[in-house]
This record gives sequence, C-alpha cells and structure tokens, in this order.
Amino acid sequence: MFKPSRALLQKVSYNIKPYKNMLKDPSKKYSAFKGPDMPERKWPNNTITKAPRWLSTDLRDGNQSLPDPMSISEKKLYFKKLVEVGFKEIEVSFPSASQTDFDFTRFAVETAPDDVAIQVLTQSREHLVRRTVESVTGAKKAIIHVYLATSDVFRDIVFNMSKEEAVAKAVETTKLVRSLTKDDPTKQETEWSLEFSPECFSDTPTDFAVEICEAVKAAWEPTVEQPIIFNLPATVEVASPNIYADQIEYFCNHISEREKVCVSVHPHNDRGCGVAASELGLMAGADRVEGCLFGNGERTEIIAISEKCNKIPTHPRAPYGGSLVVSAFSGSHQDAIKKGFLKVNERKAAGDESWKIPYLPLDPKDIGRNYEAVIRVNSQSGKGGAAWVILRSLGMDLPRTLQVQFSSVVQDQADKLGRELKTEEIVELFGKHYMYTGKATIVLEDYTNSKTKGSDGQSRDISAVLKVADKTVQINGQGNGPISAFISAVAKEFGMLFEVVNYNEHSLGTGTQDKAATYIEVSFLDSHGQKATRWGCGVATDTNESSFKAIISILNGLIRDGEISV
Repeated sequence: MFKPSRALLQKVSYNIKPYKNMLKDPSKKYSAFKGPDMPERKWPNNTITKAPRWLSTDLRDGNQSLPDPMSISEKKLYFKKLVEVGFKEIEVSFPSASQTDFDFTRFAVETAPDDVAIQVLTQSREHLVRRTVESVTGAKKAIIHVYLATSDVFRDIVFNMSKEEAVAKAVETTKLVRSLTKDDPTKQETEWSLEFSPECFSDTPTDFAVEICEAVKAAWEPTVEQPIIFNLPATVEVASPNIYADQIEYFCNHISEREKVCVSVHPHNDRGCGVAASELGLMAGADRVEGCLFGNGERTEIIAISEKCNKIPTHPRAPYGGSLVVSAFSGSHQDAIKKGFLKVNERKAAGDESWKIPYLPLDPKDIGRNYEAVIRVNSQSGKGGAAWVILRSLGMDLPRTLQVQFSSVVQDQADKLGRELKTEEIVELFGKHYMYTGKATIVLEDYTNSKTKGSDGQSRDISAVLKVADKTVQINGQGNGPISAFISAVAKEFGMLFEVVNYNEHSLGTGTQDKAATYIEVSFLDSHGQKATRWGCGVATDTNESSFKAIISILNGLIRDGEISV
C-alpha cells in the first residue's frame, strides 16, 4: 500500500536555477525606513481599554479600488447596511469626481439618521472644495476630509513643492473650507467637522507632519467639543507596525492642544500588517480608525467590502467574516470546544454569563455565525467533532466510548468521499449505525412488563411483540430487571446472548413529557467465536422502551453485518 508514496518520494533530479530577477544585494537599491527616535516610547506598555471611533470608507476608498466599481443601487444597499451595523461616521464619496458621486452623496445626506456623520473627500483645490461642500449642504453632521501628500518623495517628484509651500497650501485650503462651512451664517444647521490627512504620513518625516497639522489647526480653531480630526494614513506601509506606532506616539506627544484633536489611523496592508498597525496605533494614542469591513481598499487591502457589492470573494479564513474563521476540523480542537460549551452552559445555569471557550475567544453568534459552523467534520476530525454534531442536532450526549467508535465510522466515510461531511450526512450515519428508527428489519410493536416473585426474590417478566421482516413475533423473557429480561427474550428468539457492558441515559428535555435517550453497549460472540461489542441507541418517553429500542438497534446492525439471519 506504500509503493505509490515511495515512488513519489524517490530522489528526483531537478535543474534548479536562481530566480533571474533576484537581487544579489537589495540594500544597494532599497534603504530601510527610519522612524522617529523614541528611546522612551510608552505604547508597548499600554492597553486598549475602550473602543475607538470608527469610520467606514468602504463606499469611497473601498469603491475606488474595485476593477468594477459599485453601481448606485449597490452603493445604496451598502450604505443602508453600514447604518444598520451601527457606524456613526461614513465616508461616502469623492463628490467632485463625478455627477454620480455627487448624486450619491445627496442620497446619503437625505437618508442618513441624524446621528450619522457623512464624510466626503476632496483635494486641496478651490473648485473641488466648493463642489464638495455643496454636496453635503443640509446634512445634520458633515465631515470635510482634505488631504495633501506630505512625504518627501511626493513633494519633490509629484508636486515640486517645498515644505513651506505645502504648509501654505494646507492653510489656504483650511481657511476656504472654514469660510464655506462653520463661518457661513447660512449653513449653521449643520455640525461641521474638518479632517486633514497628511497623505503618506507613514513616509513623511514625523516632525514635519506635526508642523503642517499645527498650521491647519491654527487656521481651523477647533474646540474640545468639536475637535479637528488629523488622519495619519499608512498610505504606503514602508515599515513594521511598531514603527508606525512610534510615529503615532510622537505625533500625539508633540501636537499642541491635544484635547482639541482626534488622532485617526488609516492603515493600508502592503505588508499584511494593517490590523496590527491599527491596534498598535491605538495603543500609541490614536482615537479613531478608518478602514473597510473585510480588507478591500486602495492599492492593497486596508482592513473587504461585501462580496455582493464589490464582487471580490472574501477569503474563507478572513478574520471575523470568513466562512471558516470559527470552524474547527482538528479532533483535539473540536473536543476542547465541545467541553467548553458544556462549561458555558453550566456557568449560565449558575448566573454567570462570561464567555470562556478554548479556541473561541468570541461567541460566534456575536459576529453573526451559528454554532453549526463551529465544528466541521472531515477525515482529520476526532471523536469530539462528530459527537458535537449529534449533540447540536439531536440533543444526544454520546458516551465517550461511543464517541470514539462513531468517529471511526465518520472518518471512514469522509475518507471514502474525500471531503468534509455535512451535518445531515453525519446524523444519517449515526442513525444507520446506532439508532432505533422503526424502519429496519426488526421493529418493536408492543410490550408488557410485570414483576414476579421467585425463590431468589422478585424478577421481571417481559412479553414483547416484534415485527421481524413483516412477520409478527412474540418473545418472552425473565430477568432481574427489564433489560436483562428483554435480553433473555432476545436470546431465545435469535440465538444471540448479550451481556451489557455500558449503560447510559439522559433526558432530552426538562418537561414531564420529554423523552429519554438510552445508550447500551453489549458484548457477544461473533460468527468467528471472537468476543465483540456493539452500541445501540433508543429514544422514547419511557426509559424501559428506550432501552428495548437500543437493544433492537443492535440486533438490526448485526443482521446488516450478517451475524444474525432472520
């Protein structure tokens, strides 16, 4: 059976050549980014103790990154969902870019709840600023988001602008926005806020970012009640998240009138560290996070828009939203999760609502998932996975040895099919191998149970009516209890002597009419004279009946296996 594997692993000669574009010395072409000097940084010892302000830029930054941008109807659907989710700040568009963006902004202004701020983006150019302010006229809350690239590479290559000229341009734009908004007596029905982004902050000398923001703040004159938003984007993720955190802490420490400033982070994900940069930025003093729901954003993923609107599939393991993110296939993981759920139920019964489950730091229901998605069963799954499915689907808490036996049945089927088994397939397998269903060869029609007094004390007499392959058969037996009496009756009829090895039962509910589940394991001599064991399960309102059904399910299994002929 191992020959194919050995053949695959035999030494093969490959003509491997170095990748032709591999640089021999990358340091000659690229230099490491140097962040601010922070020998006494404090953020590593800080803890995030409160939620930040959140802004969704799915409809703006997310939309502009799509190969096929959202239609108006898709944007409206998405905007409605963002409001339902609970976002209080939503960046909806670049309204000066097109009539479509302008019209959608008007839709957002006219339909947003009073407590939701509509944010719009504009470049630092007068005609674009005027059009942008016009788009949000009449809003209850509006944020004008102005940006100006401040990194050396942008100023030198794109704008040919000195630092002094950049500061002057930022101040000029700020004064224009102010005159068109909070200083305009005809627009006092709107609560106006200004957001300024020194674009490419992550690649900007941090002291210059502070300098230009100080000038903007002085021109806007924020208050404690209406702070200015300084959005510090990692437009290009040029360094590790700890460097970004240093930049944020430096900015927070050096900007004046900190109580009048809301520091916002807007991390991109070039290096795959967008979420880490956000969290470290909050530890470093930031108050607000801008991003998209599942990671879609300009150039690379920021922090992803729903597949319905952006037409980009979400990775199955994407944090929180992926279809497999709370799913466990590993047997040891499944067993731990199953035990964790049992403990949660015990704590709930005692009035403790705390959530403590291995491998699940969050309750899946709190992120819109169901518990059926938690444990998924394939050939790698152990006893806990299949047992969990039966517990969630049928309410049956299988004894440990039955869990082990059933897991082998499930693994064999998963191997045979070469895929994960669905919940209904696992339930069907359990029914086929262990459950009394009333549809197999032997069916319990009726029974009577009475006590008799013999020389050795009281005993039980059982008389049962069975349907065996469409024939009615009456069996009778005697024993020191109902189960032993029924086994005696079975032995007389089918020539198979059982010995009970394990017996378990539990209620499937809490009311007086609820059913009981009974699990019985018996030992017997098989057709080769070898000792073997088999489990059976029965469910009924009476524990005697559920026990008899469990034994009959064992008989039906032995008939399928050819151990008993009828």
